[in-house]
Parts: sequence; structure tokens; C-alpha cells
Amino acid sequence: MATNQHTLLRQWHMLHMIPRAPRKITVQDIRDRLAIEEFIVTERTVQRDLQELLQVFPLVVDDRDKPFGWSWRHDSPNFDLPGLSVPEALTFTLVEQHLANALPPATLDALQPYFKSAGQALRAIETDAQTNTWLDKVRTISPMQPLIAPQVDQQCQRVVYDALMRDRQLKLAYKKRDVASAVVYEAVHPLAVIQRGPLIYLVCLFADYDDVRTLAMHRVQSAEMLYLASRKQADFSIDAYIESGNLGVRNGDPVELKAVFSRRAGEHLHETALSRGQRLVELDDGRLELTATVPNTRELQWWLLGMGDGVEVLAPASLRAQIREMVGKMSHIYSAGG
Repeated sequence: MATNQHTLLRQWHMLHMIPRAPRKITVQDIRDRLAIEEFIVTERTVQRDLQELLQVFPLVVDDRDKPFGWSWRHDSPNFDLPGLSVPEALTFTLVEQHLANALPPATLDALQPYFKSAGQALRAIETDAQTNTWLDKVRTISPMQPLIAPQVDQQCQRVVYDALMRDRQLKLAYKKRDVASAVVYEAVHPLAVIQRGPLIYLVCLFADYDDVRTLAMHRVQSAEMLYLASRKQADFSIDAYIESGNLGVRNGDPVELKAVFSRRAGEHLHETALSRGQRLVELDDGRLELTATVPNTRELQWWLLGMGDGVEVLAPASLRAQIREMVGKMSHIYSAGG
């Protein structure tokens, strides 16, 4: 009985992996995705399962070219899951809205039937039900001016995420900003994916070089996963990489920032610290003096400039000079503009 249950569960997963025609999936891809779900089987077992499922479900196999591709018939009825409970439906809907770029492709594919069932479950309840209206009561917003995300090639993103998950090398065609044609990188070793606002970045190594690079996902024009293991950097930590300020366009080593804020501009620093070891002291005139060690990035400069006259940078002297220079140029622009 245990063996039959295991086979049934495996075949159930397989049915959800098979796309609707004209899309298709190969036996090898099904085997690889099953391995992610901890079903370790051979291609022969997958082929035998598919032949059994073909007798019951409206599946088709494209045998014009090898490897053969399997699909649901384009006019087949939806193969769906039993209805979800309302809390489950709400959870899956929020996952779909907020975590799509944080999930590996195989997982996202496996969740598609759940997302669909979640939508059906929420549409089935009264429109004024408390759980249903929750989706209209919760939002996540950026602390900065929201920007429209650039278009990302979904197939390229899928290949990149697959390679990252499987620790495989990539061959990428990448179009740099203000360059007419794409550059081809033959051996890219993926380390991590980071989403920063509307942008998605691939953190990686190139060929035999040891310096960590970042590539913007929306500039990847083509991607091919290679059957070669990717290299790792022994001391790489995604959290350390982020905290180092690399994604904020680093301008050198960390600095000890000393600045004085008006109460209105700086009071949020009591609850949302700029760094873990920051010191915030209230002065006699009510202003707040901040001391914090932070990465020296353009993002830091933009944040300080965004405070306008609500902040004065005291140290380091180099940063104070940069801010003064920028303010001077801004003053000249606005004066010249009348």
C-alpha cells in the first residue's frame, strides 16, 4: 500500500508539472523537478508513469523531435485541486502577489494550481466577507518614490533561477546600458539573486575571476544553463554582501557619519536605526545628533539630500564636501532657471 501511495503522489506531482499545449516538458525535466520534490526516480520510471497517465488523462506527446515533449491537450478541461479553505486561499494569494520573484521556477510552477484555486475560493465567498476584503486593506509601499519596474524576460529569469538552484553555470547575452549590442558571457557562476526595489540583480562570478559582480536581470537578453557545476566563493555571504553597500553603488570603505537632524527629519531614527551601533543624542535646541558607521554609497548621499534642510552633515569631511558641492550645483541650476 505504501508503494502505491508513493506512486500516486509522484504522478499527482507530475500532472501539475505538465503544461498546456503548445508548451511542453521533457521526461528529463520532469525527472529533475521530481528530484526537487524528493522523488528520486529514473527517466524510465517517468516514461512508464506518463504512459499510464496517458490512458486516463488528455495528455499528448510531441515526438517530432528528440527529446520528446509532453503537454496537456490544448482543449483539455482544467486539472485542479480540491477547494482550499479561506485562510489557505488568502495565504496563497499573498504569496503570489509578493513572493513570485523570490521563488525558484519549479516551486512557482508547482504552486500555480494553488494560486488558481485560491482565486476561485476567494471569489466564491461573499464580496463583503472579512477575509476577502483583507486584500483591499493591506499594502506594502516603498519608502522612496515608486518606480515602474523594467520588463524582465520571463524565460531568461526562469533559466537563471534554475541554474542558481542547481548550482550550474550560465551562458548569458547581456546588454549593458548605452551599448548597442549585447555582450556574451560564456561562463557565469551564479551566487545569489537580490531584489532591490523594482530591480532584480544576479550576483555572480565570471569565468575564473574571484571578484563578485552584479548583473541586472532586465538586461539579460538570452540565458542558457550549462551542464557544468558553478564555482562558489568560500567566504561569500549574501547578507554580508548586502550590508557592505555593494548594491548602493559603493564609493569606498565604510565611514563614520556624524550629522545633526531637525527633530522632524530625524525622529524616525529612534525606531528605525541607520546602523546597529548608531548613537542618537538630543541637543539642547531639540535637534538630534547622529553618529553611525555606514557604507559610503550613493544611496547614502541621496538619502541625506532627500532630507533637504533637515540635516547637516558634520563628518566625514569628504562627505560634507560632496554634499556641499551638490547643493551648490543645485542652487546654481535653480538660480539660472529663474
